[in-house]
Amino acid sequence: MMGRVTISNSFGEDSTNVSNVFIDEYMQDANDAQIKIYLYLLRMMSANLPTSVSALADKFNHTEKDVIRSLKYWEKRELIGLEYDGAGHLTGIHMEDIVSPKDKNSKKESSVIKAMPTPQPVIVDVPAKPNYSASQLRSFKQSEGQGLLYIAEQYFGRTLSPSEITTIYYIHDELQFSDDLLDYLMQYCVDNHKTDFRYMEKVAINWNQQGIKTPKQATAEKYRHDGDIMTIMKALGMENNPTEKEGSFISMWRGELGFSMDIIMEACDRTVMATQKNRLKYCDSILRSWHGENVKTREDIARLDASYKADLNKKRSKASVSSINSKIRSDESYIRPSGNQNRFNQFPQNTYNFAELEKQLLDN
Repeated sequence: MMGRVTISNSFGEDSTNVSNVFIDEYMQDANDAQIKIYLYLLRMMSANLPTSVSALADKFNHTEKDVIRSLKYWEKRELIGLEYDGAGHLTGIHMEDIVSPKDKNSKKESSVIKAMPTPQPVIVDVPAKPNYSASQLRSFKQSEGQGLLYIAEQYFGRTLSPSEITTIYYIHDELQFSDDLLDYLMQYCVDNHKTDFRYMEKVAINWNQQGIKTPKQATAEKYRHDGDIMTIMKALGMENNPTEKEGSFISMWRGELGFSMDIIMEACDRTVMATQKNRLKYCDSILRSWHGENVKTREDIARLDASYKADLNKKRSKASVSSINSKIRSDESYIRPSGNQNRFNQFPQNTYNFAELEKQLLDN
């Protein structure tokens, strides 16, 4: 089999080569937007044409953030390389030679796509971290930073070093994080077992670039990058990015209820087969029912299913007997429909037609 395939337009005047390795080993894990962006980059490279983030966004009706996320996805997969100038403007996209993941150590060749100049930066300019003086740090500790530093020491369980105080001052002063957002950022780092302030600074810069200003926005961004939550959303047929409420709802299944992804996915499958509406709540009701029954494994689910089926058959049997008894009772004309009940008329009562008896006696 040849290593490359050729895609040509209907006029036969142009073509774009797509490696079979890309089709076989990379394409299946990418979403539609990422595939479109990558294929279009190949097309622009083969024609030696420039492009830009805004042009790509217009081409496929995406936002520029969507395009940037797609570019960074392929950069992470090592199929492209991105270059920026000192102001954070995208200046070049290197299309790396497509190599099977198992052969990543082999030498790669690259071709370059020229980036069209754009008046707006692709990435938001990040303020440089100042060299704060001792008096500035002291003033920060004694004024607006006093509460923040106390909270930080509670989160991280230690007295902060001057370098760590500088990081908090930078995030608060230069990146313009509110007290609430900075509090949430510290909690986010601790929850992810990241106590290095360099990590916290990188997250803060990323949120600044994404335009995140509130804890609610930060929470939505966190859920959007949670692979398990996105998998559950898709399993329920929900293609949107999770809202804060949706992400929090799903997080309870793993946290508060303590279910594994295997059990959650089983609940998702049953939900999809049962209803088209309110699937999140329907799935939640299944999982809470299982939690009440102490379900931990699929064997536990099978046990509940068998018990439920047995109970259902028993109820159906009782209902059938009850129906038969009702029919019999309705046909027993010797039972009086009304009147006072006593110990004498609890037995079957005979009914006589006295006029007919008198006539028979006279005839005789």
